[in-house]
Amino acid sequence: MAQSTFLDSNELVINMGPQHPSTHGVLRVILRLDGERVLGTDCVIGYLHRGVEKIAENRTYQMFAPYVDRMDYVASVSNGLGYCLAVEKLLNIEAPPRAQVVRVILTELNRIASHLIWLGTHALDVGAITPLFYVMREREDILNIFERYCGARLTTHAFRIGGLQYETYDGFEKDVAAFCGMFESKVDEYEELLTGNRIWIDRLRGVGILSAEDCKQYGVTGPMLRAAGVKWDLRRAQPYSGYEQYDFEIPVCHNADTYDRYLVRMREMRQSARIVRQGLEKLAAGPIMAKVPKVIKPPVGEVYVSVEAPKGELGFFVASDGSTQPYRVRIRPPSFVNLQSLDRMARGSLIADLVAIIGTIDIVLGEVDR
Repeated sequence: MAQSTFLDSNELVINMGPQHPSTHGVLRVILRLDGERVLGTDCVIGYLHRGVEKIAENRTYQMFAPYVDRMDYVASVSNGLGYCLAVEKLLNIEAPPRAQVVRVILTELNRIASHLIWLGTHALDVGAITPLFYVMREREDILNIFERYCGARLTTHAFRIGGLQYETYDGFEKDVAAFCGMFESKVDEYEELLTGNRIWIDRLRGVGILSAEDCKQYGVTGPMLRAAGVKWDLRRAQPYSGYEQYDFEIPVCHNADTYDRYLVRMREMRQSARIVRQGLEKLAAGPIMAKVPKVIKPPVGEVYVSVEAPKGELGFFVASDGSTQPYRVRIRPPSFVNLQSLDRMARGSLIADLVAIIGTIDIVLGEVDR
């Protein structure tokens, strides 16, 4: 509904936050209302700002690597992959084939874990309690694999510049195969709870519409873009880590609303499990690290490398002046870019829809503020 509809109304400005539904107090949304109808929103961010990009200029390339895990802390593996690929491009090296397959397996498991935490908290925002307990059950299995691999469950520092620091543990392939074997049936359970649920459909369908053209104007990527009918996924468009060797589909929908964004993410989890199963078949013996100097001093130059993180395009711009520390690091986080679209989606909606709209963006404020 256009804003002009309400020009003769009395505007009410209220403060929603600082908060972030289902998490902690780091997002403030200033609402302009006509009754319960939203006329506009202003997002106030920065409560979690840690200056990650500036820290990079005062750390060596290896020392900075763990910092990126703390941005999107429910998708740390994707963060680490993007940064390592950027530095490897500066060094003109490539991780060995075995390392690349392990990277894909762990990254896709992390994509599932990220989507699971989104699904559980998004359902909780809308009023459905049960799905949260379901998704935590499967997410726990993924975190157990991460913990056995590298000792961490949340801020999982899985990769190193040039490949992997750790070889897979005894039973890694068995654990991953067991998870993939049971996961499809668990997604069926989630869908039984939600996909055809009348309340779920009424709360999400037609809410928070963001057209393909709007997505392009705001720079929105990831599931939000694909839910608007744009078949764009960096794993296909600009393959990295050997993704061109995997057979998988890019789920798209066309209604561009909150319900379609839910459907896209559900289908993406199934595709990620499909990729992981293929990765297990490709996992052959071999080295896990390229030849990387102990002291990393890339030649003078600059690169931009982006990966398809669970929330969209995650890009790393790294500039080298030939020293052991980056001259500049600039990060393009999908949460920060996608959050810009909140005002466009929220205008004309009800206050009750706003929490669902915020949830459908799937933001992590550690990545918004950095």
